[in-house]
Amino acid sequence: QARLSESGGGEVQAGESLRLSCAVSGLNFGEFALGWFRQAPGKKRDEREGIACIDRDRYGGRATYGDSVKGRFTVSRDNARNMIYLQMSDLKIDDTATYYCAVAGYALGCVENVGPLTRFGAWGQGTQVTVSS
Repeated sequence: QARLSESGGGEVQAGESLRLSCAVSGLNFGEFALGWFRQAPGKKRDEREGIACIDRDRYGGRATYGDSVKGRFTVSRDNARNMIYLQMSDLKIDDTATYYCAVAGYALGCVENVGPLTRFGAWGQGTQVTVSS
């Protein structure tokens, strides 16, 4: 059974940067695409926004992003450490949310704008990011 654990959240000021990490265990890491989602305050689970997705190496490790973060956020993976990262730059107040990492379903790759939650099976518990002015 896959297990995911996010870390690196915190409170920053607008314009600053932050890097989130996610440790993944319980699966053959290199065989799965991985994603990041966020849930803004007051939003429900099914309203989580797809932020980034990174595909398996044999598909070139292609990354896709949600429109709201393109050019500011970068997703990466370390297959040797079973880790996925989200580098966030030029943070805005609207980036305030709980951030979740997730594993895509078997044989599912990344699609434009990350795709719906239903493409992802296992989830972490989330890490809070608060951006203040």
